[in-house]
Amino acid sequence: MPSRPSTVRLDLPDLSLALRTDRGVFSGARIDPGTRYLLTEAPPPPGGGHLADIGCGYGPIALTLATRSPGATVWAVDVNERALELTRANAAAAGLANVRVATPDAVPDDVRLAALWSNPPVRVGKAALHDLLEHWLGRLDTDGTALLVVQKHLGSDSLHRWLEARGWSVTRLGSRAGYRLLEVRR
Repeated sequence: MPSRPSTVRLDLPDLSLALRTDRGVFSGARIDPGTRYLLTEAPPPPGGGHLADIGCGYGPIALTLATRSPGATVWAVDVNERALELTRANAAAAGLANVRVATPDAVPDDVRLAALWSNPPVRVGKAALHDLLEHWLGRLDTDGTALLVVQKHLGSDSLHRWLEARGWSVTRLGSRAGYRLLEVRR
């Protein structure tokens, strides 16, 4: 897909960033409403350890985590090379040296996550989404937490049930405008 660079603003109560974006990345024209909901309603992330944004796109979640937790290492993970390049550029422009941009296979096997925040790529299909979540949730520390935002009409309630059936403790922290904010723990 030909490049068509643009900029979107991420304005939250505690930070404001101009983020470079482009065609071919998730919600490239604006901050996705589910992502905004996660960033405004989620409890504060841990102050240290390894944090991850799975399916980082151009980086709004990862950069928010890095800003809110300067003592943490934030893994911005995606399979889309354009998204990874944009996240790298956005982290550099924001002066966030604690962001590590990587493909899923490039995250070292010994990295255990204190927190995982994601607006997961549900459109990859149920089987692929389940594989992705099993892999990354399995990397949570014993007391680690995942926060997922999922649209109700894209399967948030069935995902909630599936996670519980797999042995995860799932709490719906909130629901707004058709989005569910799910907290997942061991």
